[in-house]
Amino acid sequence: QVQLVESGGGLVQAGGSLRLSCAASGRTFSNYAMGWFRQAPGKEREFVATISGTGARTYYTNSVKGRFTISRDNAKKTVYLQMNSLKPEDTGVYYCAARQGLTSTGRYEYHNWGQGTQVTVSS
Repeated sequence: QVQLVESGGGLVQAGGSLRLSCAASGRTFSNYAMGWFRQAPGKEREFVATISGTGARTYYTNSVKGRFTISRDNAKKTVYLQMNSLKPEDTGVYYCAARQGLTSTGRYEYHNWGQGTQVTVSS
């Protein structure tokens, strides 16, 4: 089991940037693929980005490609989501998630979740 705590959310104007962090504790962090998901009010939780245990592989949902970057520091047991050129439609609660093994874009493939951090982008 791994415990996850997100931070870095906030209110930003459209076009601005934020960097989210997710600190993990527990078992060997590098054994876990990590993902970022988000949930807007009244909508389903959706996949944003994922990164493999070594950091060699990353995948993004189409709407954030070229704007968001997922990365990790296994020595610090932390995964990051750098968000640039933010848009109002990026608003939502952002969740960090972990799963043992390979990366996945499916929310039900992840068994460890953080509490979420709010990101609000004003127009």
